[in-house]
Amino acid sequence: MMEQLIDVGIIGGGPAGLNAALVLGRARKSVVLIDEDRPRNRVTRESHGFLTRDGIKPSELRRIAMEQIRAYPSVHFVADTAVTITGTDGDFLITIGDGTTFRSKKLLFAIGMKDLPLDIDGLTAVYGTSAFVCPYCDGWELRDQSLVMIANGDRALHLAKTLSGWSNKLTICTDGPDEWTDEQREELKQHNISSFDSPILRIVSNDGMVQEVVLEDGIIIPCTGIFFAPKLATGSDVPQALGCQITETGTIIVDNIGKTNVPGIYSAGDASTVMYQVITAASMGALAGIGINSELLEEAWNS
Repeated sequence: MMEQLIDVGIIGGGPAGLNAALVLGRARKSVVLIDEDRPRNRVTRESHGFLTRDGIKPSELRRIAMEQIRAYPSVHFVADTAVTITGTDGDFLITIGDGTTFRSKKLLFAIGMKDLPLDIDGLTAVYGTSAFVCPYCDGWELRDQSLVMIANGDRALHLAKTLSGWSNKLTICTDGPDEWTDEQREELKQHNISSFDSPILRIVSNDGMVQEVVLEDGIIIPCTGIFFAPKLATGSDVPQALGCQITETGTIIVDNIGKTNVPGIYSAGDASTVMYQVITAASMGALAGIGINSELLEEAWNS
């Protein structure tokens, strides 16, 4: 017996996938949302910058979203991982970890990004508590405090400029030879930002709160917060296997409503932007949901 052909298969249940499911559920489209429940922000105590939900726990935001989406009976949640996807626009075959398959007219990849292992001793212990990656998400909580930035080159300078809106007590650790130009060195000097290129020996903390960064050359930098440039990889290799174009950094290339270069395949959220914010991901999911629904309606109208 052939599987029922659903309208949309959504891979990933973060803010992008959930908001797309909400839009599509309200549009009376049949949806299966597949998610392994290991969001990148699970280490974070609070999410910020989301209107009406500022300071909410990521798990609570997810709980509320799923509760509201379940009011729309055409949306179904599956707790698993999409292992392989074959087929073309109008009939994709999704196989999940337990061997179950689903047939779907359209696909939305809301797979996010995943953190690669943190190779600095002590960074994992403070990540999400006093060490963060996004000033817009967590800068307010660390305003006017002594902050260490772990980054290098242009990324470090960009981070320093951004963080200067929250604190003027900034230090850069490049964790190895720096990549500064003479102009950048002068720029940092003018803004009283010190830069250290000795590798980081360890980060000292107490109950998740950073106290100091210790360098291999013996220098100790007291601080109460850290911002760092994470090492990331796309949440799944399946989009690339299907022919979706990606950038050198692994971001899926999409248009303004989330369409990829492959017919019938959309992407939204952190997988297709470098603006890693909950509200941005949710808005991209909503736009992708509208785009997918419009495409389905157009096809039905002309059939």
